[in-house]
Amino acid sequence: QVQLMESGGGSVQAGGSLRLSCAASGYTYSYYHMAWFRQAPGKEREGVAAIDTDGNTNYADSVKGRFTISKDNTKQILYLQMTSLKPEDTAMYYCAADFNAPIAAMTSQDFDYWGQGTQVTVSS
Repeated sequence: QVQLMESGGGSVQAGGSLRLSCAASGYTYSYYHMAWFRQAPGKEREGVAAIDTDGNTNYADSVKGRFTISKDNTKQILYLQMTSLKPEDTAMYYCAADFNAPIAAMTSQDFDYWGQGTQVTVSS
């Protein structure tokens, strides 16, 4: 059974940094594409960053140059390093996994497995 558990969220001031982690278990981690999504109150869930099994990455335009997605296949942990945070980055952040999802699209419907989320709040 695939299990994903996020951690690392919190409250920071604008310009600050956070690193999110997503611990995975229950499947062969290196075989799955991974992604981070976020959802703010009243808004749809949006793709933030994704990484495929070859290590290729994709980012939403709103986070390019500020966020970095990476993974440790040995530890089975997905990371999202977030810098220069803005109030508009405030949201619940979710990690997701899927065997086939195209990372170029970062469409939530393409990902089958989800964590419970971790809250990120950025104050101005």
